[in-house]
Amino acid sequence: MTEAATITAETPPQPPRRFETQMILPFINSTVNVFSSMVGITPEIAKPRLKEGSGASFDVSGIIGFSGEILGSVVVSLQLQTASKLVAAMVGSDVDPTSPDFADAIGELTNMIAGGAKTNLGVLANITCPVVVIGASHVIARLTGVPCIVIPCHTPHSDFAIEVNIKPATKK
Repeated sequence: MTEAATITAETPPQPPRRFETQMILPFINSTVNVFSSMVGITPEIAKPRLKEGSGASFDVSGIIGFSGEILGSVVVSLQLQTASKLVAAMVGSDVDPTSPDFADAIGELTNMIAGGAKTNLGVLANITCPVVVIGASHVIARLTGVPCIVIPCHTPHSDFAIEVNIKPATKK
């Protein structure tokens, strides 16, 4: 007796779904508010775009994860020169990028942006403690099948980016 082979068609990978504007605006507004109040600079926000690849936009990345009704992460990615000037503006003096205080300041900046966005997303969510990565060409693991939206920002010090990779959690 031979067994019949069952043929199942695999579902082809679906292109990333379109990102809802209401999921991005809180990050834009929070970024402008945090930079204006904490650094004394109002960043210019350029048109958000889909991120290609997994590399960070710049050399310094503050990363916060989301859980609860939304899942994913937000990354504040800065050029090292930009990060140094912003940290100096935040704390009132120069801070060596190898100092733990430098990473703490970038983490706090990221935490404030994520926290402000979380409040305005109107969902129940938790955020992780920030992780800061410093170094050229680092890669950030993200949710797969979910678009990562880059929000390009410009300050007099230089450019930085907010990278948003979140999705609503599936209901159980």
